Amino acid sequence: MSFDQKTLFDKVWDAHVVRKIEDGPDVFFIDRHFIHEVTSPVAFLGLESRGIDVIFPEHTFATADHNTPTINQHLPVQDPLSANQLKALEQNSAKYGISHWGLGNPKNGIVHVVGPENGITLPGMTIVCGDSHTSTHGAFGAIAFGIGTSEVEMVLSSQCIMQPKPKKMRINVNGTLGKAVTPKDVTLYIISKLTTAGATGYFVEYAGDVFEKMSMEGRMTVCNMSIEMGARGGMIAPDQITFDYIKGREMAPKGDAWVSSLANWKSLKTDEGAKFDKEYYFVASDIEPMITYGTNPGMGMGISQLIPKASDLSGGTATYDKSLAYMGFDEEDRMIGKKVDYVFIGSCTNGRIEDFRAFASVIKGRKKADHVTAWIVPGSHIVEEQIKAEGILDILTEAGFLLRQPGCSACLAMNDDKVPPGKYAVSTSNRNFEGRQGPGSRTMLASPLVAAAAAVTGYVTDPRELIQ
Repeated sequence: MSFDQKTLFDKVWDAHVVRKIEDGPDVFFIDRHFIHEVTSPVAFLGLESRGIDVIFPEHTFATADHNTPTINQHLPVQDPLSANQLKALEQNSAKYGISHWGLGNPKNGIVHVVGPENGITLPGMTIVCGDSHTSTHGAFGAIAFGIGTSEVEMVLSSQCIMQPKPKKMRINVNGTLGKAVTPKDVTLYIISKLTTAGATGYFVEYAGDVFEKMSMEGRMTVCNMSIEMGARGGMIAPDQITFDYIKGREMAPKGDAWVSSLANWKSLKTDEGAKFDKEYYFVASDIEPMITYGTNPGMGMGISQLIPKASDLSGGTATYDKSLAYMGFDEEDRMIGKKVDYVFIGSCTNGRIEDFRAFASVIKGRKKADHVTAWIVPGSHIVEEQIKAEGILDILTEAGFLLRQPGCSACLAMNDDKVPPGKYAVSTSNRNFEGRQGPGSRTMLASPLVAAAAAVTGYVTDPRELIQ
């Protein structure tokens, strides 16, 4: 192998190394830093205690999302902790000259939705946020990953972070996806095969014609869930689909800057012959609409299949048995037909306009099941306006659904949208851990199509049965 042959990951990583520490991590420059109300307050306290300023405030972007209510956002936030964190984000942003999109701001929304849609996220960048699903931005050919609170302080004060360079993995999916198989199904399928620890220590590049044909929204869904198989992050090489998505967005390059940026972005691809530490190949036709049955994203299956027996899986049975007991399921159960109490579409995984188009395609001409509570939550105000402009709101209203306001909502139990104990939720979010959507809640991860089918039937339903 020639030293000139580099992976996409190598090209972006190596271009951002400020200094290498022998037998230690790299000092690594960060192009974009996103912050929200949950992980930033302690970092700002650290700056204040040391008398340090934010070195490059123009590289940091703040938005409120985790603790925000999704109804009546014009009213004061009732939860004292949430209100304090939101206020702290606003005050700290003002103090240090950081762009802040709080409640009521037309640009407000989930951090990993508003970054791309405003042209902040660009190919070849390094992007961090105190949130594990920062890997979403890798869909643009960026290196993006979540960081801890102390690292948030480090980036605010120095615009750098100390990181060991991860190993490299490539996951290839080729062929033609079947009916009602979405990017969410592709990523749930991959995680079910690799397990939640299968990519630990790696940065993943997704390759193959399935990803090349995906929209940017779909690519963001895939990269978003890279962390759920243990990866440090995931990325997809930028191409014409990427460039078309970025062009014209508010903070994207314009004029001559666009021309020079585009020339650079076109070089961001893995060289032929470049080596990966590990590589996987999957066939698109093997994937059907997916749903999880357990308490981690790796416990997923094709919706028409039976819950596997512990004896058919590698590893011990104690954790597996505990997971099924928590969910109230048994080995060899059929998921189709299981009652659903709640449906959630939204989050940084599936809160973009394409997801609501898919949801609407199933519910159009149908009615929400009476016993189902549905949270329909756009990822941003921009998505909310698209839903209205495209007539999707009319379809939702006619079918008996209420459109809520932007926020992380029921992805995690940090706001008012909590699934009650013992209740079952089909969720388009990214995690189904015990209590993730509320103490005692039972979560089944799925695509917007599967969520829509459950919302109108009241049970886990194969969306292929409802799609003409």
